[in-house]
Amino acid sequence: MTTVTFTGNSVPLTGQLPEIKENAPSFSLCGNDLTDITLNQFLGKKVILNIFPSIDTPVCANSVIKFNELATEHTDIVILGISADLPFATSRFNEQNNIEHVMMASCFRSNGFAKDYGVCIGEGPLSGLTARAVIVINEIGQVLYTELVSEITDAPNYDAALSVL
Repeated sequence: MTTVTFTGNSVPLTGQLPEIKENAPSFSLCGNDLTDITLNQFLGKKVILNIFPSIDTPVCANSVIKFNELATEHTDIVILGISADLPFATSRFNEQNNIEHVMMASCFRSNGFAKDYGVCIGEGPLSGLTARAVIVINEIGQVLYTELVSEITDAPNYDAALSVL
């Protein structure tokens, strides 16, 4: 079982991060407009999955803002901001922060996304949320890069994720 920490306390995760060069697990997530977002709709494009616990925390909010800024320099990629937040919360956040280049996606009604991607917090006070991770997927759906951030309150390594593109 994989573990990360939250403010220094161990948090066990369910599932395993996908391996480099393997096909990314398919998913169906909920967009801000309540329609389904699937991995298949991005075939032919490079995709960054910015997975985080909740948009209503500073590190999570900052990661979306940072990826939104980076997307203006990398117009050939799709960036998904993925959490268990309801689409209403992420819509509000996008509007308040002028987020135009990150597509928000909720796993609140997904059967398996968090487990399939190895970020499922299944017990403790954060149960039902996702750990922080970044996964980069190429145009044919293969995983190029993964980072499971070891301390949930830390930011991901943006430069490392972008370097594989």
